[in-house]
Amino acid sequence: MISADCVVSNCRQLITCRGPLPKRREALQELGVIEDGWIASSRGEIVFVGKGEDFRREVQTEPAATWIDGRDGIALPGFIDCHTHLPFAGNREYEFLLRLKGQTYQQLAAQGMGIQTTVKATRAASKEELTALSKQRLNQMLLTGTTTAEAKSGYGLNLEDEVKQLEVLQGLKGAHPVDVVPTFMGAHEVPPERKDDKAGYIDLIIDRVLPEVKARGLAEFFDIFCEPNIFNLEETKKLAEAARAAGLGIKIHADEWTPIGGAQYAAESGAVSAEHLINITEDGIRKLASSRTAAILLPGVSFFLMLDKKAPARKLIEAGAVVALASDFNPGSSMLSSMLLVLQLGVYTLRMTIEEAINACTGNAAYAIRRDASIGSLEIGKRMDLLICDVPNYASLIYQLGVNPVRHIIKNGRVVVRAGKIQPL
Repeated sequence: MISADCVVSNCRQLITCRGPLPKRREALQELGVIEDGWIASSRGEIVFVGKGEDFRREVQTEPAATWIDGRDGIALPGFIDCHTHLPFAGNREYEFLLRLKGQTYQQLAAQGMGIQTTVKATRAASKEELTALSKQRLNQMLLTGTTTAEAKSGYGLNLEDEVKQLEVLQGLKGAHPVDVVPTFMGAHEVPPERKDDKAGYIDLIIDRVLPEVKARGLAEFFDIFCEPNIFNLEETKKLAEAARAAGLGIKIHADEWTPIGGAQYAAESGAVSAEHLINITEDGIRKLASSRTAAILLPGVSFFLMLDKKAPARKLIEAGAVVALASDFNPGSSMLSSMLLVLQLGVYTLRMTIEEAINACTGNAAYAIRRDASIGSLEIGKRMDLLICDVPNYASLIYQLGVNPVRHIIKNGRVVVRAGKIQPL
């Protein structure tokens, strides 16, 4: 008999998202739905997925096992937010008001606002203040279904404050139910004190900050904002090669505003992901489709900035690219922490099917942060990261707007949200 210490029973639909990852083309339509599904875990690892009659025949529960009745609801994998800028201080509400009056994101940046506003506030914040802010944000993410989040630095832009942000992210591990995956993004912008010495700043990243990050194991990935007025393609390549030599996976903010070959380079160089892609070219689409590099689309950016142009999700999917969805949670271009809303925007604004969007928020998102062997689907041997939602079927996640249907959340086989309330660690 299989032994289990956590059981979810009687789900109207158990959305497993099972199958090989990453998913492309037609495979994105496959959700592996089990009607009247049961799922069980032991010590955080899934040991049973199937029907009630099979569970009763095959599984023996421990005396103190946790039981949750999924009756009248559905269960699905926890959402994975594979692109956020979590540890920052301050806000950009004033700039938001200026945008509503007609100024663009780029015009504000040219006036010394934008990312630099957040850099100033983040440098002034203590590690304790950043930790408290990040925990509050993780609480918001968790309550709408996020169980794992990638999180980037990039608002320090010097040795001390980039390390401070990454130390905050390291400190959150085990201190919050949401698993945090750290990314070093010192190449987010050129700091104001280096505006006339970009080459010197690149040398600082390569010669001083990267060695510190590597020596202390502060990050898994290195991300670069590849744009002509931030880090051009040659600068991106130089930075990426140094980060790869330091053992970090490469992520690239590519083709958000101007296509200068960032997506193509990401694909050709074996980067883990290319992110944004609002202005990706046909050649960029072809290169990503023939690669193992994930295309992380961020529909909240076009929505929040009220842009007419959006990432071409349909073209990427039909070409065969690995498409994932994420929030890009940040104070300037996507003050959006809910992966439930990201799921909905993927359907309503990027024209993805519901099935494609769910897979893009779970299995493919796990792939985009190298976690697909352990999370992203509900299969035997993977971690028990699971949402129970108060809806009759998975289409209701998209159909019913403006409410949060997430009732219970299990993380690593432990109930971390019960009846919409976060449980003590």
